[in-house]
Amino acid sequence: MKVILKQDVKGLGKKGELVNTSDGYARNFLFPRNLAVEANAQAMSELKNKQQAEKYRIATETKEAQANAERISGKTIKISAKGGSNGKLFGSVTSKEIAEKLKEEFSIEVDKKKIVVSDIRQFGTYEFEVKLYTGISAKLFVMVGE
Repeated sequence: MKVILKQDVKGLGKKGELVNTSDGYARNFLFPRNLAVEANAQAMSELKNKQQAEKYRIATETKEAQANAERISGKTIKISAKGGSNGKLFGSVTSKEIAEKLKEEFSIEVDKKKIVVSDIRQFGTYEFEVKLYTGISAKLFVMVGE
């Protein structure tokens, strides 16, 4: 019997997959636990629509991320921080501060975990990377001054 899984089932498949299983396993285990539905015409149509919607969502997010990467790649953002006379900062510049500055200057919302930056503890210019989407990233510079 062909069924469409509603949830991941160990040893059988992942959510949304069309799998072939024995009639007894489907009727006595999968259906009562609401883990799967029978692969009839309506269920197959819904599955196909969900897959197309997911492809469209991924395509639009990828396109948007690519446009943002081209827009900000190579740009420099300026962050002011307090520091001593020897050029060392009191504390450090964090990815959270960089994310806030990106949102302020370029109107791009980036999670601080997606910013790859080395430890910034002195005044100067540093390069960092922003991972916008899977496989899409942009390199920027941060200038730290008083």
